[in-house]
Amino acid sequence: MTPAGYDNDDPSYIDYEAFLDPNFRPSTFANTLVLATNNPNDAPLDLSTPLSRVLFDIQEIDSHIDQLTTRSAVPLLTHTKEQTEASGRIVGEIDVQIKALNDSYKQLEKEVIQKHAEAEEVRQVASRLWETLKLGRAVGRCLQLGRQLEVQHAELLPSSTTSSSRGKEDHRALVRCTHTLLSLRELFSSASTPGSEGFGIERVSNVRTLRDAVVNPIERSVRETAERIVREFSMGSASSSATFAQSEEIKARTVSALTTLYLLSPTSLAKGEKWAPTLMLQALEVYIRSALQSSIASLGRAIAALPGFERTLAEVSARCQNLVALEAVLEGTKPPAHPLQVSSSVVATNMLQPLLAYLETGSLASYFWRTMAGSLASRVQDIVAKGGVSARTLRTNRQTVGDLIREAVIKGSQLPTAVASSGQKGKGKKDGDADSAGQKWEREVAVMVGSVVGNLGR
Repeated sequence: MTPAGYDNDDPSYIDYEAFLDPNFRPSTFANTLVLATNNPNDAPLDLSTPLSRVLFDIQEIDSHIDQLTTRSAVPLLTHTKEQTEASGRIVGEIDVQIKALNDSYKQLEKEVIQKHAEAEEVRQVASRLWETLKLGRAVGRCLQLGRQLEVQHAELLPSSTTSSSRGKEDHRALVRCTHTLLSLRELFSSASTPGSEGFGIERVSNVRTLRDAVVNPIERSVRETAERIVREFSMGSASSSATFAQSEEIKARTVSALTTLYLLSPTSLAKGEKWAPTLMLQALEVYIRSALQSSIASLGRAIAALPGFERTLAEVSARCQNLVALEAVLEGTKPPAHPLQVSSSVVATNMLQPLLAYLETGSLASYFWRTMAGSLASRVQDIVAKGGVSARTLRTNRQTVGDLIREAVIKGSQLPTAVASSGQKGKGKKDGDADSAGQKWEREVAVMVGSVVGNLGR
């Protein structure tokens, strides 16, 4: 094999095919050359002969290169000239294209890039102005709601300008204040949510001042007023002389207070937690516990001194009647739609259901008598254990005591006259149907009588 461009007539002993083999390795070739010119057992080896061979091969190749370049000088120069001229023409054409491209870019930069930069600045300014406008509107609405809340709270306070409202709150203002507070709460809660109405509102000092100096104090006042109205709930007894108008006013005030506490209950929930009207439930529980504690304390004292036992039972019965009346009011009141609770709200047809579920009972009267019976049993046992006149008197009058307790339980489990006459449907019965009422509350009667008479022994 001969190199490209070399005439086959020119003799060459160089094995070009071996040198052009892709697997050619210089070390392998040198080793083969040394072994071909030396005996492997000779020491030392003669390297001058293989080295001369390699140098001769290089000279031979150099001669071939010289011959090729000498014979092809004119074609090579012509080809080089043609390539140079072609490169020059290409460069000239490219220069024209580059100049046109640069001109186009300058025109594009002038018409698009610079205008885009200016437009981007305008966009940023417009965006910031829009954010400022939204924040300003949110602040304005917040301040307007704050002023509205102040006016509504002033309407709630007792008024001395008119004789009809002197010394009494306008309970309807409670609900109006509550809805305004919920609107403000929604604004404040969205302060850290991008894109929401109140985003960034907490950074405005006037808003922070409004929240700390106006909103929070008024919310506490509204909540405390509602809790006080619940604590003061009283519809009298079955023999009460309350008029229909008075009973309706009491119920309306109570419903306003319950609605307020229902709506103001916290809405921040842990993951998986269901919402419940906690403020309303706590206020009602306090009212029920207070009635129970007062009744247990007074009845515990009366058991040890029977002359006042009947009067105390009448007071206890009146407290239970208030619970029955409260139960009727709760049962007849639908829960208000909560603007901040949608999917997680408690599904209830009236306000009584959450309370009964919270207390784990079927009715407030049953809860009242059963809880009282559990506390009275230990007190009666203490009296019997001490002995004396009180224990002997109780044992002697056990039948009378049992009858009085039975009558008190049945009477206390009925609706007060003022509520029953207004058409409210409750758990209890009217006084005229004492037999059926006694059958309905027979279990409570048995529990109460057993807690006292059942612990007297023989």
